[in-house]
Amino acid sequence: MTSDEVLTGTSRVTVFALFGVVFGYATHHLDARRIGEVAVIGPLTSGVDWKHLWQMARDCGRPTAGDAELAQWVLTQATRAFVCGSDRIAQFDANGWRLEPGGMRVRFESTYANRDQLWLGNLTVDGLAEDQVSWRPTIYTA
Repeated sequence: MTSDEVLTGTSRVTVFALFGVVFGYATHHLDARRIGEVAVIGPLTSGVDWKHLWQMARDCGRPTAGDAELAQWVLTQATRAFVCGSDRIAQFDANGWRLEPGGMRVRFESTYANRDQLWLGNLTVDGLAEDQVSWRPTIYTA
């Protein structure tokens, strides 16, 4: 499912590098319970489109993986950065972010990594310096 609307929010944000590209991982709440059931993930590096992350999942996942499994791979990478600090560049408890229209939304069949959905798109995160979102040297490519 694609998204045709801009989504803005203020929530926990993790900024991390994966295969040289810097991504943001935020949470979004669908109702007043504010349990963060939606993972919002997108590239922060200039010139990189969200489809690059989806292609990374295809390249690293099983050849027959469907959208839900690819979305799980994406969420696993973001969760790894949040929990383990692997390749984490910044961590905010409450920070503003903006997800541009034209992205992709995937609903999991059951809760995965404490999230019910993954929304991918081109993301911006408030207050990041250029050196925090610039391309990172890496020995791995995808």
